[in-house]
Amino acid sequence: MPAVPGGGRTRHIAHLRLHGTLDDGRYAAVLALLGDITPHVQAFPPDAVQLDLTSALRYFGQDPYELLQMARMRLMAMYGIASSAGLAGNRMLAAMAAASEPRQATQIPRDQDATERWLRPRPLTALPGVGQATAAALGRYGLHTVGQVADLPPATLQRILGAGPARLLAERARGRDPRPVTPQAPAAQLAADLRYERDCLDPARHHQGVLGLAEQLGRRLRAGRQVTGGLTLTVRYADRSSTTRTRALPEPTDHSPDLAAAALGILASLGLQRARVRSLALRADRLAPREAAHRQLSMDPAEDRARALEAAADRARHRFGPTAVLPATLAGPEPPGT
Repeated sequence: MPAVPGGGRTRHIAHLRLHGTLDDGRYAAVLALLGDITPHVQAFPPDAVQLDLTSALRYFGQDPYELLQMARMRLMAMYGIASSAGLAGNRMLAAMAAASEPRQATQIPRDQDATERWLRPRPLTALPGVGQATAAALGRYGLHTVGQVADLPPATLQRILGAGPARLLAERARGRDPRPVTPQAPAAQLAADLRYERDCLDPARHHQGVLGLAEQLGRRLRAGRQVTGGLTLTVRYADRSSTTRTRALPEPTDHSPDLAAAALGILASLGLQRARVRSLALRADRLAPREAAHRQLSMDPAEDRARALEAAADRARHRFGPTAVLPATLAGPEPPGT
């Protein structure tokens, strides 16, 4: 078989972006329906799914585009769910194709030259992991499209972004993504909670409690090689009532400072002032394997140092216990969570 961008044998990867509101039950039903077409289904809750159609082509006697359209028609007929879809030789290109034409099915041509003609004019921000900061940094050098980055000498790109981000961006700009579609169950949840010995009125202790819960979730996510796409904070009060707020994260992460910033943002939005808080619970939603997630490219060496220190602290905790290393903000009488 011919090669595809990213190397290896020809694959036919479909990315479906589902439109409308799907609860957990409807999303599970979607996965079951698509699983009748191919066993290679990877869930991306709450509204996306990827399929490797390669092994299903001979069984159904259809070409990849026809099989993709069949999947979309089944979703509409069975559940009234419209979708945007992309079909390509790897996961990254399929996701980009699905995002390029809302509510349509877009197929990226199979051969390398045709793929490059489709990919090269795209803006840099169409590539996964390229945010506004990275795009602005490259834009100062007149680099605005995928093709311009693909043509750039590696040494030049490294001087702009640094070695690691430059290598990753160069691979993506050439349309390469070797990751397989990995069948998995819908993402689970991970929770941590803190119950005060006495109803707590102090906003500073609420702040410290949420920080501790975020740090605990970060450690557990990293230990399980998972990332989370959203957080839910539940505050329970002395009168047995409660408030729950959910916030999606800009990108899936297991980095404790990112989790803490999001969790504290939720806490601030509640405007508790001197509410009598009995307990706090923080939940990580939409979990996924770390290897399946695209990480935003970063040019900030401070972030790289922070992640390296975090990894070192995790190793120390693994060896000497969970309280061997704690952030300074958690020093004090309040435990980081239960």
